[in-house]
Amino acid sequence: LNGDIMLKKIFKLLSKIIMSIVIIYMYNVLAQPLSIVIPINIITISVVSTLGLPGLCSLIVLLVV
Repeated sequence: LNGDIMLKKIFKLLSKIIMSIVIIYMYNVLAQPLSIVIPINIITISVVSTLGLPGLCSLIVLLVV
């Protein structure tokens, strides 16, 4: 029972990480003509996976400013 809960948490964490990689990649494809590209590394992935869309927006603002 306890292992099942831990497995669900690990699966949820992995799915958030994969979704954040996909979101950053999709943003990079769309913003490449503007040359505002966010690098895909552990810091940007962790920011987007913990904060979500506001994290992506804050990375964009930090990159532009």
